[in-house]
Amino acid sequence: QVQLVESGGGLVQAGGSLRLSCEVSGRSFSTYIMGWFRQALGKEREFVGVITWSGGNTYYADSVKGRFTISRDNAKNTVYLLMNSLKPEDTAVYYCAADRYIGRNYQRRQSQTEYDYWGQGTQVTVSS
Repeated sequence: QVQLVESGGGLVQAGGSLRLSCEVSGRSFSTYIMGWFRQALGKEREFVGVITWSGGNTYYADSVKGRFTISRDNAKNTVYLLMNSLKPEDTAVYYCAADRYIGRNYQRRQSQTEYDYWGQGTQVTVSS
């Protein structure tokens, strides 16, 4: 059984930073690509970014590109989302997800239906 647990959310002022963590239990963490998604109140869940198996490649939604950075530590079974220059519109519940995808087109793994395992989410609130 694979379980994902996010942490690190909270309240931050606009322009501030937060780092979210997602710890994955179970084996084979390094065989998953890891995605981050977010869901604002009353809106659909949206793709934030994805990181490949070794962490060598990442891809981001345009809305966060240049502000957010995804990294992973396979020795710790953990993926991170560093969020800088936060804006009120970044307020959402943030979810990490694991995808057993094998292929080259990791950038296209942007649909939540493609991911196999999900965390419970962590709230991020950015005040203006």
